[in-house]
Amino acid sequence: MRTRRGSFYPREEDVWMENRVMKRRDISGEHLLPYRKRQRFSPEAAVEKFDLFDSLPDDLVISILSKLSSSTGCPSDFMNVLMTCKRLNSLALHSLVLSKGSSKMFAIKAKNWSESAHRFLKHCADAGNAEACYTLGMIRFYCLQNRGSGASLMAKAAINSHAPALYSLAVIQFNGSGGSKNDKDLRAGVALCARAAFLGHIDALRELGHCLQDGYGVHQNIAEGRRFLVQANARELAAVLASTGASNISKGSWLTWSPHLIPHANYRDLSGPGCQLLSDFGCNVPAPEAHPASRFLAEWFAAREGVPGPGLRLCSHVGCGRPETRKHEFRRCSVCGAVNYCSRACQALDWKLRHKAECVPVERWHDEEAQGNDGDGGFDDGDAVMEES
Repeated sequence: MRTRRGSFYPREEDVWMENRVMKRRDISGEHLLPYRKRQRFSPEAAVEKFDLFDSLPDDLVISILSKLSSSTGCPSDFMNVLMTCKRLNSLALHSLVLSKGSSKMFAIKAKNWSESAHRFLKHCADAGNAEACYTLGMIRFYCLQNRGSGASLMAKAAINSHAPALYSLAVIQFNGSGGSKNDKDLRAGVALCARAAFLGHIDALRELGHCLQDGYGVHQNIAEGRRFLVQANARELAAVLASTGASNISKGSWLTWSPHLIPHANYRDLSGPGCQLLSDFGCNVPAPEAHPASRFLAEWFAAREGVPGPGLRLCSHVGCGRPETRKHEFRRCSVCGAVNYCSRACQALDWKLRHKAECVPVERWHDEEAQGNDGDGGFDDGDAVMEES
């Protein structure tokens, strides 16, 4: 077919004409000189025959995918890579790539939970990813009620110095979750909290401070406990200031300072040993972002009308999502009796975020069931006391 300009469309066999070397005579006509024939077609046609991606070594592609998995913002970022081509699909499932995955890579919605999602998390956990071990361990322990396997996965993450896993195991030891009240091990809970706090976990540091103040599982040391609580508040504020979300917020809208404590009707003794939270001094920092595993638990039980089982309750802190594994496992507020928490850290955070404005003291409150008191004893956050259920 002849075009308007007089040239021809290239035929299939003419694509490689650019590599064909022709010969012609020089001006004198005595010697033959090599020359390359001028192309009659676009060079893009030849590129289609050769893919530069196929020439990249596997090690380089795996290194790039490892960087990508460690910086993913949501699961779809990684799933899009798996659906690109067969080679990327096979290399992205390499154990080195899966072991580098971030926590947001496993931020699966509870409504999207499926057997394939379970297999993917298991594959990542087998590759040695601590975040996958912790997330799958929490789901199995609390949602699927596979206590032994869930605790084993969290322990695997804890061995790799995963701070949230260490703190979750500490909560399990404090409450005796998955067993009876006699299965509680306070000393083991304190030791796990101390390790998580050493790794920078703010909730574990706050929990350790309350344990020292109250002598809960450790010898009482009020001064040291107060020091840990102040350090937890300072780290909390530093984390907010360093977060990317806080940079988009006007600091004057939430960072305020008052030399006097904010009065509250439930304060029993402002001069006591309790250490107030930053919000009680007028520094109202935004709520910390919940871990994807905690969000999964909250969504999972919210879809079941917030009832984990007959007679069981959820932790009242919205960012936790942990359910009771037996009746009256969690402690509740002795002032109003309307909320219950799995730990002192959850009680402290929920007091700052919500319960401080809602807690109304009553003369006396009763249990939902007159018998079966199986609480864990009281603890004090300086504002409201948690008593046995």
